[in-house]
Amino acid sequence: MSQTRVLAFGSFDILHEGHKYFLTEARKTGDYLTVVVSRDGYIRDSKRREPSVREEERVEAVTKLAIADEVMLGDEASGYGLLKELSFDVLVVGYDQKPSDTAIRRLLDDAGKKEVRLVRLPPYKPETYKSSLLRKA
Repeated sequence: MSQTRVLAFGSFDILHEGHKYFLTEARKTGDYLTVVVSRDGYIRDSKRREPSVREEERVEAVTKLAIADEVMLGDEASGYGLLKELSFDVLVVGYDQKPSDTAIRRLLDDAGKKEVRLVRLPPYKPETYKSSLLRKA
């Protein structure tokens, strides 16, 4: 039986318990978890702010959690730029990740990944563990 490969994307800018929950739940959807950490430039472009933590440090922090089998930096141009290049069976996204499920499904289809299962995870204490709230604190 082949392994189920899971892919998860995120900024993980100020790593917190909500991120740990997200990664732990993503891990449960398959056998091998690859996590793609957003580039600093992508955060600047998409979130219209400077990252709180440099991309290399965010990769290191996610790696140190020892939840993912593989952690890598994302594509410079877009958050989902690696969809065509990577091999995976399940794409896990967070409750507040953009774009919509319909738009993500379109990106998967365009990348030739029609068979990939899309899983959107529920939040974990979003009133406490949300990066935007933690940055303000």
